[in-house]
Amino acid sequence: MSELINNRAKRIETLKQIIQQLHRGANPDSVRQQLTEIVQQADAGEIAAMEQEIIASGVPVEEIKSMCDLHARVVQDILKNPPLDVPPGHPADTIRRENAAIREVCARIRRVMDEVRSLPEGASPDKARLAWRQTINELMDVDKHYRRKEDLFFSMLERHGISGPSKVMWAVHDQAREGLKAIQEALGAESLAAGDLAVVADTIGKDTLEIIENMTSKEEDILLPMMLQALTDDEWAEIWTQSPNYGWCLVEPAQDYAPPPSVEPSHKARLSRDEALVFPTGQLNFDQLKGIFAAMPVDITFVDAEDRVRFFSEGDRIFSRSKAIIGRKVQHCHPPASVNVVEQIVSDFRSGRQNVAEFWITLQGKFVHIRYFAVRDDRGQYLGTLEVTQDLTRIRALQGERRLLTYESSGEGRP
Repeated sequence: MSELINNRAKRIETLKQIIQQLHRGANPDSVRQQLTEIVQQADAGEIAAMEQEIIASGVPVEEIKSMCDLHARVVQDILKNPPLDVPPGHPADTIRRENAAIREVCARIRRVMDEVRSLPEGASPDKARLAWRQTINELMDVDKHYRRKEDLFFSMLERHGISGPSKVMWAVHDQAREGLKAIQEALGAESLAAGDLAVVADTIGKDTLEIIENMTSKEEDILLPMMLQALTDDEWAEIWTQSPNYGWCLVEPAQDYAPPPSVEPSHKARLSRDEALVFPTGQLNFDQLKGIFAAMPVDITFVDAEDRVRFFSEGDRIFSRSKAIIGRKVQHCHPPASVNVVEQIVSDFRSGRQNVAEFWITLQGKFVHIRYFAVRDDRGQYLGTLEVTQDLTRIRALQGERRLLTYESSGEGRP
């Protein structure tokens, strides 16, 4: 057993060295043979361990992403895991089915881009532009696929101490999102001629499709085999239960999968119906407290003093939350590009330098106000951070006064 452990450690160390050589500019052909020999012996877990150890050594996620993109091109024909042994409808099977649909849409987009490139000078690009916009709109569905991974799959891996692949993949997700958004904006510019659209196809069009297609391979060759090694049946059942909250990407899942009966967490505790929590200004039972949180015109998320998400309010949220994030480090709940801001806020609150931070953004036509508050006890001890998010669109539009009772129509009661 010790020999196996040592061999595994050596392979991981050698993989790290090879990836770093590639990053320093080594010709991929010069390391291909060595990489082939190692990767043929490695499994998905070792590839994940490589990424995690490089991150732990202090290399920024963006650099690791670049290294791993090059690494993927070198080993794409080498690292071939056996077919996933899961029933239809299992979350891993659903990812695989969605990936097949994603690749099919990407292939159709490539054909449309070829049509754009072949348009003669001066020809109207309107028909090709419309076809391209329609297929890109289909591919925008990939965001559901990515958000399900980020909130459910990655949080489960973190329970097992695996966070490296999650950080790298999340950075790639954001790169794909930015590319799709840029393509949509370019296609929305009606003034672009055929030649201009051909340039879009040859730059962000081509690059974005490669990013998305390569991600499907990474999921099936690395992510899913690694998760099937690490996760329990109950954890897969938890993913399956929460997945419908995110919707499906391009295709519906099969219905054959039957997860084991739900197992209640051993730490779960609840007040009895009649038992009340006593506060200095009154008391509330469980149902009252739950109802108050659901009725409040704001979304609330609480992160404790150890930077772990402990609670979020339910209801029609502005930013969706999955129960899988409970207990997850808040730094792992945000894209790598914004983690430094999160850490700055938490650090300033913990030290007492600041007590409030706020942002406001326009999101899908809504004016969204996001505030963070330091939570402290009576002695000033830091207990955590409270995030409060509110849609202020309707409130900002109010004018004059309303002194007479008037009920809003259904669905408009929440600001």
